[in-house]
Amino acid sequence: MKCPVCKNKLQQDTNLQASGFQEGLTECTLCGAIWSVNHGVIEIVKDPQEQSFLEAQTECVEGDDYGLPDQR
Repeated sequence: MKCPVCKNKLQQDTNLQASGFQEGLTECTLCGAIWSVNHGVIEIVKDPQEQSFLEAQTECVEGDDYGLPDQR
């Protein structure tokens, strides 16, 4: 999956779990953006361009963004 801010593919995944709550967060190793994917939609948690008019936006995720092996 590409970073929604800088389109870099190098990232670090973190899974948070507490009392029945579970959330997966992804952090870009280049720009520092943090986001989560829920039901195919990216939600930006930390936007390194927060004060810029180039602010990151939520976007739909396509199946090929995950880089999963072909299931044919």
